[in-house]
Amino acid sequence: MKYINKIFSIEKVSAIKLAKRFGTPIYCYSYNKIKENVLNFRKNFDNFKPLICFSVKSNSNLYLLREIKKLGFGADVVSIGELIKALKAGVEPKKIVFSGVGKTSGEISYAINKKILLINAESKSEIIKIEKIAKSKRKVVEIGIRLNPNIDAKTLSQISTGKKTNKFGVEENELYRLINLIKKSKYLKLSCLSVHIGSQILDYKPYIKMLKILGRIIDKSRHKFKFIDLGGGMGISYGDKIKKLNYQKYSKEVNKFYKKYKAKIIFEPGRSVIADAGVLISEVIYIKKTNYKNFVILDAGMNDLMRPALYRSKHKIIPAIKRNQLQKKNIEFVGPICETTDSFLILKKFQKIKEGEILVICDVGAYGMSLSSNYNLRPRPIELLIKEKKINIIKKRERILDII
Repeated sequence: MKYINKIFSIEKVSAIKLAKRFGTPIYCYSYNKIKENVLNFRKNFDNFKPLICFSVKSNSNLYLLREIKKLGFGADVVSIGELIKALKAGVEPKKIVFSGVGKTSGEISYAINKKILLINAESKSEIIKIEKIAKSKRKVVEIGIRLNPNIDAKTLSQISTGKKTNKFGVEENELYRLINLIKKSKYLKLSCLSVHIGSQILDYKPYIKMLKILGRIIDKSRHKFKFIDLGGGMGISYGDKIKKLNYQKYSKEVNKFYKKYKAKIIFEPGRSVIADAGVLISEVIYIKKTNYKNFVILDAGMNDLMRPALYRSKHKIIPAIKRNQLQKKNIEFVGPICETTDSFLILKKFQKIKEGEILVICDVGAYGMSLSSNYNLRPRPIELLIKEKKINIIKKRERILDII
């Protein structure tokens, strides 16, 4: 995705052309960028051939899941809906891991019936429930236990999952008790030790700390785990300052860990695969000038892209047509939603723009469409995938009548 003759293009298809043909807002993805990200992830960890399960919550578009599955990934799911979607996309059940703190009896029963690889339990109560369901089906079920390692991944508090104050996983002492509990069961087999310390992580050091804790716990428990699920959380650079996770250093430490414990490694990337492969194309409806700043009001709102309102995250905004005319005044890019939090970005300078122009919000492939809603009774946008210069409609634009 780049400028070609000063026009922003996705695989040589201009954003202007897409806006004219399909209207706005548009979620648009680049197949080549997705493929590049998948191959790059695989290459970084190729030494020990991990099972890589794409985090469906980051983007649950059926068409995209099929493409990612074709590239060899499994699926990490956190609900029965995501599990059904992954299976419909053709993901093999033995490449699916089911996580989450609040799995219902119906969800657990469905997962057991579909013979997925693992159900990663996050509490004693959940383990007891899985055992009860397994017993009723007269089946032995392979499960994992998710550890809460009490690690601060130095990410946003809203997406931290590995600290003792977070709801996820079990503490170390509880883990040992649960290992002994499961050993007594005729219907459960403890196959996996799972951990996930957060999202949008750009420093490899918390991961190294996580590996050390896992190693100590495995040694102390003396349990032979078939799988070690290291979760995901690998971040991307959302702004102009390019900061990248050092995959080489992380991979080197995981390889040492793998050689020592001989367990199959599982990763659950989402953002690092899909985030920078997607953009949100939007039209400027109005420019509202005040003495303090100018409001650029877009036809995309927080219902289309929730991250800035939910996490105060900042997505780069660029013009579809690049010109060398700057205006230096505080500019706030906002949506039409009846909420003050419906604001995307504030800048001190930007290219001169007019009402009716097209802008592009970058890096929205992860937690963009999957967090979208019909708030203010607004239909969700159309989704497009550009693959080999072909424009594929992978989700039709909702109509108002669809939601009324």
